[in-house]
Amino acid sequence: MKGIRKRHVLFAMTALTLAIPAASTSGGNGLPTKIGKGEGRLDVIQWVAYTDPSFAKKFETQTGCKIHRKTAGSSNEMVALMRTGGGGGGGQYDLVSASGDASLRLIYAHDVQPVNVRLIPSWKNFIPIFKSPAHNTVNGVHYGVSLQWGPNTLIYNTKKVKPAPTSWATIYDPKFKGKITVPQNPIQIADAALYLKQTKPSLGIKDPYELTKAQLDATVALLKQQKKLVKKYWASATDEISLFKSGDVLVGAGWPYQTLQLQGAKAPIKEVIPKAGVTGWADTWMLAAKAKHPNCAYLWMKYASTPAVQAKQALVFGETPVNPKACVYMNRLQKGSCAGYHLNTPLGFYKKTYFWKTPVPDCGNGKKNCMDYNAWQRAWTSVTG
Repeated sequence: MKGIRKRHVLFAMTALTLAIPAASTSGGNGLPTKIGKGEGRLDVIQWVAYTDPSFAKKFETQTGCKIHRKTAGSSNEMVALMRTGGGGGGGQYDLVSASGDASLRLIYAHDVQPVNVRLIPSWKNFIPIFKSPAHNTVNGVHYGVSLQWGPNTLIYNTKKVKPAPTSWATIYDPKFKGKITVPQNPIQIADAALYLKQTKPSLGIKDPYELTKAQLDATVALLKQQKKLVKKYWASATDEISLFKSGDVLVGAGWPYQTLQLQGAKAPIKEVIPKAGVTGWADTWMLAAKAKHPNCAYLWMKYASTPAVQAKQALVFGETPVNPKACVYMNRLQKGSCAGYHLNTPLGFYKKTYFWKTPVPDCGNGKKNCMDYNAWQRAWTSVTG
């Protein structure tokens, strides 16, 4: 692993035609029916190492598409870059590796265009939930190809936290005052809402990303109580790893990457998936509305979806493929990594995972009284200062 981003520290339908036709298009929806010859160049906005040369060099050789990278440090930065030059990537960018807290913003602002997933052969092998997830598919229209994901897990020190925790209640427990860490991230509101969904059913929370004002207020109240217990809000994976290594914290919310790094360093650390479920992040390669190199973009999405490449990226970055056929390749590269990153979990696991999506006013029930992303950002600032 060469680097870990400060993932999503800050956190959106009209089909637009390709700037350069990818091929002949179908009669009804205007989507390309085949991938044309590469234009020789591909400009991407990416999380660090998402087109790492260790697995991207072969693609460049095979297709003649030379990758030019712009690495972003947050979802907000990705959105801002996509909106330069009048939006839609401004003719400067072809692809963006958007996370769920940015993808709907890009869709609703017409910054990305629909894609034909039938041109991505490995798409049919994806874990079902990642074929048409709510964070990149709207009204049955695909605005990208799912890529990698990760659950937000409960991490704890096995020597100091006994019995082993089974609930998110641990990170709200005064017993661990000054020994708790959680992400410095507005989307963390969803984790607290998920906990309240279980513990306070009277609030009526159905989806932790679709909160009315009353539900958001209750969630913020819980988070303000938690703030008194938090040692530090971590901004990067390395921050959290250091906190656990030093013993400054005993419990926290994190990712499998941190757990595996800590265990590799012989730290007494384990992670658990609480029975109530978890939130999770998922990334999507999205095609810019004004992409100048759509053929190279499609060729990359096709290549990056294959099992061997998915496995390599997963281990370079520290995340989980959406293509389960990558499991065998992961274990060849690093023994036990498929299980370590939860790729071999039963399908029922995904039903308990609430993947990030941009909060919007639409509550999903015909009403428009949910609090949007801007409200979440203001709420988070009121918690953390």
